[in-house]
Amino acid sequence: MSSNPLRVASVGLGWWSDVLADAVGRTDGRIEVVSCFTRSEDKRTAFAEKYNCESAARLDEILNDDSIDAIINTTPNHVHLETTAAAAEAGKHVFLDKPVANTIGEARAITRVCANAGVVLSVGYQRRRESHFRWIQDRIAAGDFGTLVQAEANISRDRAGKFELGHWRYTAEGMPGGVMLQIGLHYVDVLTMLLGPIETVSGMASQLVLPGDNPDVGSLMMKHKNGAVSTLSTSYASASEYYTMNIYGKKMSAYYNLFDGLRFLNQGNTNQTPVTLDKNDAIAEQLIEWADAISGGVEPEVGGESAMTSLAVVKAGIKSVAEGRHVAIAEILASDD
Repeated sequence: MSSNPLRVASVGLGWWSDVLADAVGRTDGRIEVVSCFTRSEDKRTAFAEKYNCESAARLDEILNDDSIDAIINTTPNHVHLETTAAAAEAGKHVFLDKPVANTIGEARAITRVCANAGVVLSVGYQRRRESHFRWIQDRIAAGDFGTLVQAEANISRDRAGKFELGHWRYTAEGMPGGVMLQIGLHYVDVLTMLLGPIETVSGMASQLVLPGDNPDVGSLMMKHKNGAVSTLSTSYASASEYYTMNIYGKKMSAYYNLFDGLRFLNQGNTNQTPVTLDKNDAIAEQLIEWADAISGGVEPEVGGESAMTSLAVVKAGIKSVAEGRHVAIAEILASDD
């Protein structure tokens, strides 16, 4: 691996760009934020001052700067293709906030343009790296769970008043599927990692609290290739942040939630056993993996193809809500919608 830090520019300066820039500071010098760009001069100035980096008045300044190796792209979903393609064609590697895009066609184009340019694309799915999910993944691989039969998950946040009226997150055009797309994707990715590929989806959604024309609550019921069934509930309208992930096997089950942590139960037992795990730095770990992939020798766990498949699951859920039927992932992947 290279001993020189990966020099990156942050493009698109919303609140998540700060989260990622903070995580860059925890990569032990593997990555350095050296520049930033967004259309708002005030946001550029504030970010540059906070992270002691340059402020670019135009994206081209970053793309034409040979001293910049890569970009961290947190632009709105609908411009992911435009900004990622521009970076890739300029030879810049890309760390792209999920979702990879709003449509399968754009996701496919993003994957293709990065591959053709020979740049590394990593898509921001850090939840799969959390220590409780890694523990479950390891036990599944060891055969401790036996046949996987079912899973239930919930990922919820309170987003009332968090964004200005008219923000793209409140619109079906800017964020199709609403909460199912923006945070539900994380647990779609985790469920796929643990239970295997998803083949069919049935969805249900409502808009109850937030403004705009987008669902703020939604549920997906999914059939996995191995026959297991999983359910995922998502909400931007709940009273507080909450996460649940329960994985059921014939020989063992595991239960995780935000407040109680991880527990497991073996077949024939009646008492759960708590699992004590150190909390890991999932975001910094993924950024380091990206830097290592650029240096050579590893591949990002979540690149364009994997991110496109997770997107297809949510798009299948959106189609199911609209048409009132089960929708196959293969049907979604066969289109550009």
